[in-house]
Amino acid sequence: MEKEDALHALAALGQETRLDVFRLLVKAGKEGMTAGAISDALKVRPNTLSTHLAALSRSGLVNSERDGRSIHYRADLGTMQFLVTYLLQDCCGGNPELCAPIMNIARTGACSDNEAC
Repeated sequence: MEKEDALHALAALGQETRLDVFRLLVKAGKEGMTAGAISDALKVRPNTLSTHLAALSRSGLVNSERDGRSIHYRADLGTMQFLVTYLLQDCCGGNPELCAPIMNIARTGACSDNEAC
């Protein structure tokens, strides 16, 4: 990932509704959600949601697929993986053991008792 791509992705996630949309789509998984379902779940007006979905799509964090009259939106976890890798590629100044808590969270989805999350 290039610096400019990372900046676009971080800017897209730096807005409350867009962050909520992305997290909701992550939870929805491969099935994704329609714009109407996202709007209902987050209580966001459809025209406002459309603007946020467009920003997330431009950043590569969300993709869409037409299914008849509906459009399903999905989180692009590959882009998020590239973003996290970009942010952590030089993690801890060559001391990978310092990044172990982050790797544990990524692997298990949970923090251990003595790790801050």
